[in-house]
Amino acid sequence: MKTVAIVGTFDTKGDEFLYVKNQLEKLGLQTLTIHCGIFDPEFVPNITNSEVTQEVDINLSVIAERHDRAIATEAMTNGVRALLPRLYREGRFDGVISMGGSGGSAIATAGMRELPLGVPKIMVSTMASGDVSAYVGASDIMMMPSIVDVEGINSFSSIIFNNAVAAMAGMLQNEIEPLSESKPLIAATMFGVTTPCIQYAEKYLQDKGYEVLVFHATGAGGKCMENLVKQGIVAGVLDLTTTEWCDELFDGVLNAGPDRLSAAALNGVPAVVSVGALDMINFGPYDTVPKEHKDRNLYRHNPSVTLMRTTKEENTKLGEKIAEKLNTSTGPCVLALPLKGVSMIDLEGQAFYGPEEDEALFAALREDINPKKVDIKEYDMHINDKEFAEACSQTLIDLIESHK
Repeated sequence: MKTVAIVGTFDTKGDEFLYVKNQLEKLGLQTLTIHCGIFDPEFVPNITNSEVTQEVDINLSVIAERHDRAIATEAMTNGVRALLPRLYREGRFDGVISMGGSGGSAIATAGMRELPLGVPKIMVSTMASGDVSAYVGASDIMMMPSIVDVEGINSFSSIIFNNAVAAMAGMLQNEIEPLSESKPLIAATMFGVTTPCIQYAEKYLQDKGYEVLVFHATGAGGKCMENLVKQGIVAGVLDLTTTEWCDELFDGVLNAGPDRLSAAALNGVPAVVSVGALDMINFGPYDTVPKEHKDRNLYRHNPSVTLMRTTKEENTKLGEKIAEKLNTSTGPCVLALPLKGVSMIDLEGQAFYGPEEDEALFAALREDINPKKVDIKEYDMHINDKEFAEACSQTLIDLIESHK
């Protein structure tokens, strides 16, 4: 029989969580209740709040005496983050569900994010209709809008709670076998303006017996890829689209955080890295571009996305940063430079064609890359040339084979 972990503040929302517990059990599921509120719960949990805080060596009574919501939330967040993956490794549960507002969502999802890909995770939240990146991160958490506050059992809230319960039961009781070809996995990065490159590479790698997981380099995609690589799931990384660093360094909207380009390097995973779409910084609709950039080279990619061409100075900084990250490599790494352009619109006659800007990028990389850590291969090609994509793919295969 499958078991569902129920994580929640049973002191303030005890009736609501007890309702969900009973509904899950009516559907033939066992439950493991974990209390992450500060005060006494409204029903007896399987795991107490004291056990949660003990996970990170914090005394619950000290927190309660402070009467500080921020401190309490932080302590419970850290406790759940440590507790949930341990319980899962011990085989104590198969899926996890929670409900709450901003605080409850922060606590529960901190633990959910630490669970492996594929473990059913449902968060019913008042925050689910907005930007949920802080809660979901690079995980596969299902965020379900609560519509009304998670307060009371009524004709409206019961519909939402029941749907969440049914979704969890469906995932656990109707498991579908995943593809099981057992091919070695390659993680690759793509943007709209590097799509031809990755499509060529994907076909080449598939023909050579690899399965390719393509991540859209829009911030969340880069984070997801880094997380997957860190888990030791992939055989190699074809990171040809590193554009998220433009947004990280220059306040664009699609950054992937400061750990981008870290997972493969620090975990010794074979990697071929390139400079795809480093010619652009991403903003939202044209009217959202900061005023100080209105005189820059802007390109309306679509009604929701405006691109800004990177300058020579910005490309120098990008080269320095990427070299810094790649120089931490503990495994085989190759940097591939397409000398005739880094994106679909960095091409003669196109909006972002910029040989001088590109050369500033290449020069900084040549200057700062540690040759003992990273090999540089230069190609008199455009990034979207088939020959470039296939050369990078074969290089990665060679690195993987030599790394076995």
